[in-house]
Amino acid sequence: MEIILKKYHGLGNDYIIYDPNRNKLDLNTKRVRLICDRHFGVGSDGILFGPIWEGGQIKLRIFNPDGSEAEKSGNGVRIFSKYLKDSGYIKDKSFVLNTLGGNVNVEYLNKNGDLLKVSMGKTTFLSDKIPVTGPSREVIDELMTFNNKEYRVTCLSIGNPHCIIPMENISKEKASELGKYVESSRNFPNRINMQLLKVMDRDNIQIEIYERGAGYTLASGSSSSAAATAAYKLGLINNKVTVHMPGGNLKIEIQNDSTVFMTGTVNAIGSINLSEQFIDELLKI
Repeated sequence: MEIILKKYHGLGNDYIIYDPNRNKLDLNTKRVRLICDRHFGVGSDGILFGPIWEGGQIKLRIFNPDGSEAEKSGNGVRIFSKYLKDSGYIKDKSFVLNTLGGNVNVEYLNKNGDLLKVSMGKTTFLSDKIPVTGPSREVIDELMTFNNKEYRVTCLSIGNPHCIIPMENISKEKASELGKYVESSRNFPNRINMQLLKVMDRDNIQIEIYERGAGYTLASGSSSSAAATAAYKLGLINNKVTVHMPGGNLKIEIQNDSTVFMTGTVNAIGSINLSEQFIDELLKI
């Protein structure tokens, strides 16, 4: 058996492409964990499983490093779209990609397909849709307690759930420490992604990210979209903003109907041909 994987990154957020049309081994939770392991496996922030063809649409499944399935990933969508172009699946300048978190419109902005604009869908602050426990409401600038300390938070869904916490000073250390408490808080029955938000000016924000099922992350498209939308809802920024992250920057545009557009780059890393020994390990689990 031969298994060939492709690896890309979007601003340091790296993903493995597992194409079921070219590889015959089924993935399960343990196999995803081993492949994503940075010491015993290939190492990545997740696996993009596809393309899957359903009803004339291209479907993508997104797996976190812990084996859980994510609804949507902005960087993942851009990366997968670049792979589709590189592999000859897509020849048009735009297409629609189906994810668990809904359809997204993808547009290639250059010939190589490494600069893309993606419609991330519409956001909602409704607690029932995110979800957040308690009475039905919009979760905006609300007090919540994590690790015995109160924070003002804004929560939303953009196909996947996010909790945004504005702060004057943010860091990797703060995100890594607080994120594990936020992700698994009883407020969020399906767990949640967390962003620490610093507003630089009306056109620029900075975020630090702790992703559900992955931990601290250098960059995230859905996190950028969520943080920008929350800051806009709070009246802190304009509707077009640059999101600064440790891995790089993304452009976010928020329209009047709450649709969010994300523009950013993708980098190809290469192909990985798994060894027979590693494949044997996968077959055993």
